[in-house]
Amino acid sequence: MSEQQSSSPKVVLVGNPNVGKSVLFNVLTGAYTTVSNYPGTSVEVSRGHCTIDDQRYEILDTPGMYSMMPITDEERVARQILLKEDPHAVIHIIDARNIDRMLPITLQLIEAGLPVVLVVNILDEAKRLGMELDLELLQDHLGIPVIGAVMKRRIGLHELRRAIADYAMVPHKPFAYAADLEADINKLVRLIHGDYRLSRRATCLLLMQKDDDIEALVEKNESESNFLQLKDGLREIIFKRRADLNLQISLERKKVCKRMLDGVVTQIIKDVEPLGEKLSKLMMNPWTGTPILLLVVYFGLYKFVGGFGAGTLVDFLEGNLFENYVNPPVINFAEKYLTQRWLYELTVGEYGLWTLGIRYAVALVLPIVGAFFLIFSLLEDTGYFPRLALLVDRLFKRIGLSGRAVIPIVLGFGCDTMATLVTRTLETRRERIIATMLLALAIPCSAQLGVILGLLSAAPNALAVWSIFLLLVFLLIGFLAARLLPGESPVFYMEIPPLRLPQLRNVVVKTLTRMQSYFVEILPLFLFASVILWAGKMTGTLSTVVGALSPVVKALGLPVEVTTAFVFGFFRRDFGAAGLYDLQSSGLLNITQLTVAAVTLTLFVPCVAQFLVMLKERGVKTALGIFVFVTLMAFSSGWFLNKFLLATGLLA
Repeated sequence: MSEQQSSSPKVVLVGNPNVGKSVLFNVLTGAYTTVSNYPGTSVEVSRGHCTIDDQRYEILDTPGMYSMMPITDEERVARQILLKEDPHAVIHIIDARNIDRMLPITLQLIEAGLPVVLVVNILDEAKRLGMELDLELLQDHLGIPVIGAVMKRRIGLHELRRAIADYAMVPHKPFAYAADLEADINKLVRLIHGDYRLSRRATCLLLMQKDDDIEALVEKNESESNFLQLKDGLREIIFKRRADLNLQISLERKKVCKRMLDGVVTQIIKDVEPLGEKLSKLMMNPWTGTPILLLVVYFGLYKFVGGFGAGTLVDFLEGNLFENYVNPPVINFAEKYLTQRWLYELTVGEYGLWTLGIRYAVALVLPIVGAFFLIFSLLEDTGYFPRLALLVDRLFKRIGLSGRAVIPIVLGFGCDTMATLVTRTLETRRERIIATMLLALAIPCSAQLGVILGLLSAAPNALAVWSIFLLLVFLLIGFLAARLLPGESPVFYMEIPPLRLPQLRNVVVKTLTRMQSYFVEILPLFLFASVILWAGKMTGTLSTVVGALSPVVKALGLPVEVTTAFVFGFFRRDFGAAGLYDLQSSGLLNITQLTVAAVTLTLFVPCVAQFLVMLKERGVKTALGIFVFVTLMAFSSGWFLNKFLLATGLLA
């Protein structure tokens, strides 16, 4: 981060998921953003900047949070940012339709002594539902700036920018709880003497709610005698009340919010249900939501990503642009100046840095992944994904995941490597391991998927067997993992944003940002893979590996020539699938062998880029365990499927 950016006043965006934080972040910062892990965690934080009245501000988009009392890693990181970043302003974005449920966090932020600006977003949908909000009255009740907004249409943006530029700390209005609770809070406040970013009142409330991180912070900042007095005072309060203090405090906040909203919200009864609400219910109902999902998969993944991305775009970039205009001068240069064989092979050979690293990443994978990110951003901007998460949540709970895992699973059909990175957003370590394992095992990336669909499309029965078998493996392994892996089951909460037509600017910014992030993260992995393959070819190791796998391939009822496709599939998923295509075109595979080979190759070990990301995200022990399990599962599944198809004559 530059010195100018790091010294700029910081504006921190906070709020529940799906209330418009990312939209506001993109509106304020444009495409000039960075996404990185928060120090010491695997949680991503987006940073950007904007200029208001010649003053440059750094904008931070925090992970979604429901309370100042964190439960998930994302909430913990969001609070850490509030504790450490010394914000000029904290912009709390809430959904106008759920203002009564989200206002308690606003109270917590105000109680903490933070410079809060409240943005009541999605006002148009609230009005459509018959809600009228008096935001001037709410501003008077809260004592902080309150701005009504529809950020997707930039309504309220000018007022927010003005509030950021003009913000000055003002004395917050006190919020009084029940008299006995106030007495307990004040008793603890008098025992605190250290300096904290949060107010002493907020610090004491978190202590009463048994927040371990805050307790450790207080122990560090207080003298030993003060801390012991605090502990004694807290024990006395807990013993006297003999009740759940966390629950009592939450109930008191709800009472305060109810008083704050008195006269602010007026509900007008509407006889006609809005079209968006009807569509929303259809998307979340299993009977209607499933056909909608299948249509999205067919037109979004199969036709657009597989047909347009893997077909039209790749043909243009790789088959025309690179083949005719880019590769020739590069190869001519190598032939002229890189006369040593090892150097020539390392650069432009079959597995060279240019051939396999740069060309493959830019001309083959990037257009496919870019097409997927475009569809993903379109669906995200409409608000479809939260509805999809609720649709699959019940099923996913049976395989140890929550509806939130639908995002990395869907991303896996674009690129399993990127999807493995996105598993960071899942709540528990157990859930992250299960999702990573299922991505490595049963989710084909768009590059591999496109080739296999083309390979099996001429035989609908074979395509049906491939699809059904993969689905059964996905569900079976998830079901067993959910029961065998230790850890807590996921808890799933998700706000449902309104259904909207996607905004072109938002879609473009999201797509370009994700493509940039993907390319920066993945290109070094492709270059590394090319060096490994080059070394294997030059030393003969690659031939040795092919020879060692041949007996296993024969046991699946496949010709020995298929072995090369499996080995290459580890380094390039679609290259392995393309190898099957060549073998089938040569008449070496009958329909049963082709189906067995396609299933086994899909289930086979993840590509090297995905494996390297697994090492980075899950650690060496877990990544190697998944690698071995997936390998054994792929070949045992292929052996079983071959025996089943031969015994039943299903594809004869």
